[in-house]
Amino acid sequence: QVQLVESGGGVVQPGESLRLACQVSGFPFDQYAIGWFRQAPGKEREGVSCIGNSDRTIYYADSVKGRFTISSDNAKKTVYLQMDSLESEDTGVYYCATRFRSHSFYCRLPDTFGSWGQGTQVTVSS
Repeated sequence: QVQLVESGGGVVQPGESLRLACQVSGFPFDQYAIGWFRQAPGKEREGVSCIGNSDRTIYYADSVKGRFTISSDNAKKTVYLQMDSLESEDTGVYYCATRFRSHSFYCRLPDTFGSWGQGTQVTVSS
């Protein structure tokens, strides 16, 4: 079975950093796009950053460009999200998810992703 486990969330002050990790198992790692999504209270779930399956092309939401960096470790079957210069607007539950043989463009369509992790809470507050 497909499994995705997020870790690395926490409570930080504005301007600080966090590094999230999504460890995956149960499917060929290079056959799936993997994405990070977030949902704040009262808001719709949005794509934050995604990486394509084989070519590993990358997508970032406009709101996080220049602050967040996604990376992939194929040996560890893990995707990371380095989040720098965090703002209060970044607060929410962060999820990772997969989509079969997809370009990172599909980060804009979270409803098309099939398998999801349990989420990890990120809180940015002074």
